[in-house]
Amino acid sequence: MEPENVTRISEFLLLGFSEEPKLYPLIFGLFFSMYLITVIGNLLIILATVSDSHLHTPMYFFLLNLSLADICFTSTTIPKMLVNIQTQSKVITYAGCITQMFFFVLFAGVDDFLLTVMAYDRYVAICHPLHYTIIMNPWLCVLLALLSWIMSVLNSLLHSLMALRLSFCTPLEIPHFFCELNQVIHLASSDTFLNDVVTYSASVLLGGVPITGILYSYCKIVSSIHAISSAQGTYKAFSTCASHLLVVSLFYFTMISVYFSSSTTQTSHSSAAASVMYTVVTPMLNPFIYSLRNEDMKRALKRFSGRKLSTNK
Repeated sequence: MEPENVTRISEFLLLGFSEEPKLYPLIFGLFFSMYLITVIGNLLIILATVSDSHLHTPMYFFLLNLSLADICFTSTTIPKMLVNIQTQSKVITYAGCITQMFFFVLFAGVDDFLLTVMAYDRYVAICHPLHYTIIMNPWLCVLLALLSWIMSVLNSLLHSLMALRLSFCTPLEIPHFFCELNQVIHLASSDTFLNDVVTYSASVLLGGVPITGILYSYCKIVSSIHAISSAQGTYKAFSTCASHLLVVSLFYFTMISVYFSSSTTQTSHSSAAASVMYTVVTPMLNPFIYSLRNEDMKRALKRFSGRKLSTNK
């Protein structure tokens, strides 16, 4: 049994990227700019999708949910880091750390599930075009989106409750810019075997299964595209899923590379720096990828901006 005073910790210290105060203004400006771009870009995607009736389709319904999740994803970590830099403080309360960890795992899971659902949507659209409207009906789309959110909430709740049972000893320094699940667990002074089992099991089930589903969908998509005889038809089929495939590649490859690199390196700030790719850069790039490679989204954004300009006149 752990001593009672060991478990009653009140705060953690987020070490962030650098301990050099002279670098704080540069880090603050860089991350504040990326956060603004992420929020504004994804918000424009949401507003364009809602306001344009041409985009009231399953693909853009899931994209709307993805943009909302990306805004929340970055808002879970970046604002706290910016406040800490501005106040030159590294403190996050115990309750704040558990809360941040809960929402981070939640929105990462939502991204994971939505990317899988979007891959299935592209599979049905290309491989079964005649039955697309029947299969991807509004009820199924809402159900798939709800399941993505509900499963992510349950998974995140499980990890958070498992973390609450742990005991901690001071000092509690996290070599990261947010309360990352593995970093927090490995600071515990109590046995973390059960937490590790839950974490690895969830990674296999909620990571491996979606990746397998996405790879299967795109294998079928590639096979169907090769069967299209006309070059115009092939280009049209590929263009409908190119943006999604690029987002999937960015999200999964950066996340996998982060966890592989963090397991092989011992430098305290390397994992934090690498995590920026999937926690900040990927959500920031998603709106550009979908708007620059998607003609329907370009037209919707132009119509939306045109209406706003005419309203302001």
